[in-house]
Amino acid sequence: MKVMVTGGAGFVGTNLIKRLLKDGHKVVSIDNYSSGKKENHQDGCRYYDYDLSSRHTHGIYVDHGSYPSWRDEEYDCIYHIAALARIQPSLERPLHHIKNNFMSSLNVLEFARKINVPVIYAGSSSKHHGLYGSPYAWSKFSGEELCKLYSSVYDVPTSICRFYNVYGPREPKTGDFATVVRKFIKQYQENKPLTVVGDGEQRRDFTHVDDITDGLIKVMSNGVSDSLYHLGRGINYSINELTSIFKNTKISYIPLRKGEGDITLANYEETFNKLNWKATRNLQEWINKQILKK
Repeated sequence: MKVMVTGGAGFVGTNLIKRLLKDGHKVVSIDNYSSGKKENHQDGCRYYDYDLSSRHTHGIYVDHGSYPSWRDEEYDCIYHIAALARIQPSLERPLHHIKNNFMSSLNVLEFARKINVPVIYAGSSSKHHGLYGSPYAWSKFSGEELCKLYSSVYDVPTSICRFYNVYGPREPKTGDFATVVRKFIKQYQENKPLTVVGDGEQRRDFTHVDDITDGLIKVMSNGVSDSLYHLGRGINYSINELTSIFKNTKISYIPLRKGEGDITLANYEETFNKLNWKATRNLQEWINKQILKK
C-alpha cells in the first residue's frame, strides 16, 4: 500500500514508518520538524518538510531539492500522527498549539476527503485529565471530533487511536517533548535526582511504542472504520512506583503542575474485543535494559 505518515520524523512516526517499510509498504512522511529530527529518516521513505497547519499547498522534499508536492501523490491510507505534544508547553503557548493541532487535523481530513482516503488519527489519553484542563488536551480531542464530523458528513473512513504514555526507542530525551520515562533514565544515568511532580501518586498507563505500532498496523490491515481504540497497556503505575525501578537513587519532589490529571488507564478489553490487539511489552524490563547501556 501507499501510506502517508504525518509527523513521520518524530518519535511514534519514525517507529511506525520502520514497521510499514518492513512490511513492504511505500511510505511518504510529512513533518515540519518542530520536534521531528532528520536523523530519524528511514531509507525507503520519501520525506517532505511541510507545515500541515499552513494554508500553502506545496511541500519541499528535504533531502534532494524540489520534487512534486506531496499533494500530487496517491495514497491508500493516511496516519495522522503529527501534533504539538505535551501539556505544559501548550499552557505557555495556547494559540500556537491549538492552531497547529486543530488546523493540521482539519487540513489532513479535507485532503483525505478530496482523494477519498481513510484516516487513522492519533488521539491522546490527556482527555482523561479533563477536556478543558489544557490547550493540548482540547486540541487533540478536537481532532477526534473532526474525524467524526468528516465520517458523518463526507463518508471519510476514520479510526481514532488514543495513545497512553508512550515510551521506547527514539523517545525525546530533553526539552519540552521529553517523556517522563526518558527523563528519569537520563537523570539516573547522569547521577542526578529523579524529579517527581507533586506527591508522585498520580498513575500513568505506560505503553511501549512497538505495541502502539502493532495496534496502528492492525487498524489499517483490518480496514479503517468509524471506531475508537484505546492503545494502552491496561496497567498503570504511580510515578513513585516508576522511580522504584531505579535502584539507589535520590528523588526530588517539585510542585504539582496545572493541567495534569491523576489517572490514565486504557480500556484494553474493549479494544481487544474490537481489534484483537493487546499491549504486551514490560515497562520495567525496558527501563532495566536502558540502564545497563550506561
